[in-house]
Amino acid sequence: MTAMRSYLDHNATSPLRPEARAAMIAALDAGGNASSVHREGQLARSVVETARAQVAALVGASADMVTFTSGGTEANALALKGAGVERLVISAIEHPSVIETARAAGAEVHVAPVTAEGVLDLDRLDRVLARDKRRCLVSVMMANNETGIVQPLAQVVELARQHQALVHTDAVQGAGKTPIAWPILGVDMMSLSGHKLGAAQGVGALVARDGLTLTPLIEGGGQEKKRRAGTENICGIAGFGAAADAARVRDEAARLTVLRDRFEAGLVDLAPDAVIFGAGLERLANTSCFAVPGLTAQLLVIALDLDGVAVSSGSACSSGKVGRSHVLQAMGVAQDLAAGAIRVSLGWSTREVDIERALAALKTVIERSARRAA
Repeated sequence: MTAMRSYLDHNATSPLRPEARAAMIAALDAGGNASSVHREGQLARSVVETARAQVAALVGASADMVTFTSGGTEANALALKGAGVERLVISAIEHPSVIETARAAGAEVHVAPVTAEGVLDLDRLDRVLARDKRRCLVSVMMANNETGIVQPLAQVVELARQHQALVHTDAVQGAGKTPIAWPILGVDMMSLSGHKLGAAQGVGALVARDGLTLTPLIEGGGQEKKRRAGTENICGIAGFGAAADAARVRDEAARLTVLRDRFEAGLVDLAPDAVIFGAGLERLANTSCFAVPGLTAQLLVIALDLDGVAVSSGSACSSGKVGRSHVLQAMGVAQDLAAGAIRVSLGWSTREVDIERALAALKTVIERSARRAA
């Protein structure tokens, strides 16, 4: 990022951490194929296994539970398609990589609704699970990528166990932003993505409990314990491991909470009628999703960008997406308000000056809009 721009879209992708960059350059310089038995191959294998341990440590899992993938989308697909279940139950606010994969998985799909606050409706989930005893996988994200609202995973796991269902969580947004302890969480599978932590795009992981059988999406060689064939992306994996280690050690939730709260207080001062989705609920420390009545998301995204502030209108799953959020729709948010929803997401590189620049840019837009309306 340049000195005159503020990047506040970490939930879409987080800038490359210096630790990840250094690890990737070292891996590129080392060369070698991790499946080769010679010295260069052994060095490459060492890079992969070091990173595997680093990623596992971030979520409190053991290294042998980690399967590297090309990203969170592939990890979600491996979990949903590879589990071999007859039923899939997903929440209405899942990332498109879960929603679309579930539709294409060949299993019966049930969508569990959320409350108006954006939290999974546990009573409805219980009823959905009770009505059919076929082998089932429940997929509920750890925290929503648009609103930051944390989902009740402990209760989801408890309900799923009562109905002998497996549980997968898309933890792409939660990992590195909120503490994760695999043994306490109790899920069967968890998806992760490197570039949300400050690694490069193109690498992720599926963490799966011991003894779980998964049918691979990609067959060929015996890499990743035959769960994911193909020569490992050693450079990307090295960066992923380094970024995971940096996120675990630094644990910036407290710092980011202060910055997020400063932003939201400033926003309300500028626009007392602003709506902050999930305010008062447990949210990721780095995420603020809001709307100012009368201002469209397209206007805000473009105006802030011109003033040197990068934000988004929601999930970055589609190129150039500026439109109504399926997450807010599932929450029952009025269409006019949802059309103005903006997501500000902070990260390791965010500083106080970025928050002040964003508020100054918002002030300009809000005042200009008020003059036009007068």
